[in-house]
Amino acid sequence: MTAQEDTTALDKLNSALNSGAFQQVRFTLNSTLRPVEVAHLLEKSPPKERQILWNLIHPENEGKVLQYLADDIQADILSKMDADRLLAITETLDTDDVADVLQQLPERITRELLQIMDQQNRERIEEILAYPEDTAGGLMNTDTVTIRPDITVETCLRYIRRHNEIPEMTDSLFVVSRKKNSYIGTLPLTKLLVSDPEITIREIMNTDIKPIPADMPDDKVASLFEKHDLVSAPVINKSGKLLGRITIDDVVDVIREDADHSLMSMAGLDEDEDTFAPLLKTTRRRAVWLGINLLTALLASSVIGLFQDTIDKVVALAVLMPIVASMGGIAGSQTLTLMIRGQALGHVERSNARWLLNRELLVSLLNGIIWAGVVAAVSMVWFSSQTIGIVIGLAIVINLIVGALAGTLLPLILKAWGIDPALAGSVLLTTITDVVGFFAFLGLATYFYG
Repeated sequence: MTAQEDTTALDKLNSALNSGAFQQVRFTLNSTLRPVEVAHLLEKSPPKERQILWNLIHPENEGKVLQYLADDIQADILSKMDADRLLAITETLDTDDVADVLQQLPERITRELLQIMDQQNRERIEEILAYPEDTAGGLMNTDTVTIRPDITVETCLRYIRRHNEIPEMTDSLFVVSRKKNSYIGTLPLTKLLVSDPEITIREIMNTDIKPIPADMPDDKVASLFEKHDLVSAPVINKSGKLLGRITIDDVVDVIREDADHSLMSMAGLDEDEDTFAPLLKTTRRRAVWLGINLLTALLASSVIGLFQDTIDKVVALAVLMPIVASMGGIAGSQTLTLMIRGQALGHVERSNARWLLNRELLVSLLNGIIWAGVVAAVSMVWFSSQTIGIVIGLAIVINLIVGALAGTLLPLILKAWGIDPALAGSVLLTTITDVVGFFAFLGLATYFYG
């Protein structure tokens, strides 16, 4: 469905809702649209309309739609369900999707659901829940097809045919040991179908694909899939036992969530922020970062207050101050964005951080000299003062260098302290460039004007 078709479908549904044609809406949601399209329409609807649309979805389709919803919306819908309805939904989902759903629920309800599940499903889900959500273990699906290395291709094919169906996104079978179920290798289905029926699996299996440790962070998992063009990959525990597999659809979700996280964090927002979240909830979330921003603004204002007498003598300083802070802030933001992206891609490490720092300082120095000259010339003509041109030119060079220094070092320091650079970096950078810019500009002005 294209964006235009999506908008048209939502308009038609809203029109049908307003006219009370609920049967038409119910048919469209359950028979015309795919689950992912229904989820997208729910996310685009305000809370009141969203609840009406959700109530019109057939129970057997709820789980299929739920897995595509953003966590914030998913948690809101789940919070209004009883245990029996939640259990019915989980029965239609893969184990990794069930684990995702359970992580949105209070611990008490999660325990209750696990107790009323059958033993096999409970054990599978508990195995996933034992790992943090942002690790390979939290991403994996325990539905796998395993075979032994000593059987023949013919035996393997007969074994597969006994299954009514095989798990979705299965491109390879996993070869494991007989006793400990330890991972040995993979056998692509394409290779299995064209191999001699009489040879053993050991002779044709692939041992080049390394298994993924269950505690590996999800961003590193995504990087492995990208580098090796994987469709699926085995997940093992510390002893080498096969636990499950990660498929490309899970990795695409990780990449999208990381991108959302980086974008939203720079504004101090949660990546799962509901576009149509209630008024008070949205206000509370944003108020925190507005408060932090106020504190940093007060700090910058206090620096200006230190030079009140100088500003009173030279009014032009008040006019030109924002230019210094803005130039340093932009230069720092460019470096900060580059560093955060480099960290996300795994390009930035301690071994190359010094090279990047030196490069960014030289870039800022050259840009500082170029633009300081331009601003200084404009200021001299504007205020008929050579001194004001020298002051603002030096201040711009100083602030651009400090902006580059902060933009390079902040992500490295924050990451070492376990703080997300995308979340805190921009706030700290703005504070540094504002404070240093004002201090350098007004301090130099105080010195030159005596």
